[in-house]
Amino acid sequence: MAIYLMGDLQGCEAPLAQLLQETGFSPSRDTLYVLGDLVNRGPDSAGTLRRLAALGDAAHCLLGNHDLHLLAVIHGVRKAGRRDTLADLLAAPDLGTLTDWLRHRRMAMRLRHGAQDILMVHAGVLPDWDAGTVQALAAEVEAVLRDAELPGFLKQMYGDQPDAWRADLRGADRLRVIVNALTRLRFCSADGRMDFGSSDSPEDAPPGLMPWFEVPGRKTAAQTVAFGHWSQLGLLLRPGLMGLDTGCVWGGCLSAVRLGPTAADNETIQLRCPQAQAPG
Repeated sequence: MAIYLMGDLQGCEAPLAQLLQETGFSPSRDTLYVLGDLVNRGPDSAGTLRRLAALGDAAHCLLGNHDLHLLAVIHGVRKAGRRDTLADLLAAPDLGTLTDWLRHRRMAMRLRHGAQDILMVHAGVLPDWDAGTVQALAAEVEAVLRDAELPGFLKQMYGDQPDAWRADLRGADRLRVIVNALTRLRFCSADGRMDFGSSDSPEDAPPGLMPWFEVPGRKTAAQTVAFGHWSQLGLLLRPGLMGLDTGCVWGGCLSAVRLGPTAADNETIQLRCPQAQAPG
């Protein structure tokens, strides 16, 4: 039995299929965890969702910002953008089935394998959140995504404020902070104030800001956090961190890690991808 963690797909179905074939992935034996941004910007969002859904319980997928954007477009809350590549999916005869499948994906997951304890999110976690808090807050959003009131939530989901977590937040403000941290976060201040103005590399951090994973005293520092979302990082594998968004859609690589009993036994697998869009 093999367990794989995989970075952002963004509608790149062909590289996904090729990587699964080259690793000999078997749904009856192996398990795949995808760290969000399943759709958009790539050439085949519909095919990507169909392939993942067909894997059944062998595939566990997080929702990223592009996946939530898709739900907002489907429910008429947002219009597809100029660079979106969702037309095939929006016109698909099985859109309803795929939408229902997407609504039941997760916002965060925790995996224990051998000596490894891995918290998985799409983007990041705030410094005051421990792993249990992340899972509990993610569950709040997951419940709304599966509820009949989903369109109302999507209408209030967008915005950069509040930019910091407070336990007494309620309603739309509370859910917005959770969503922004789990699906959009790259940089924040030492006291956990989020900033969404830059997607640059850590070396180009705006003044007063730092990558979320470098905030001193971060409560998840003692365990491994696996995430995607930040293609400017490239492959980031260091004690306590797995950054697996390596820009597949931009002509980079689709990256996966086959987990071993310990972090030292993990195996990195990368597949060079054809460029679907240019950054910027």
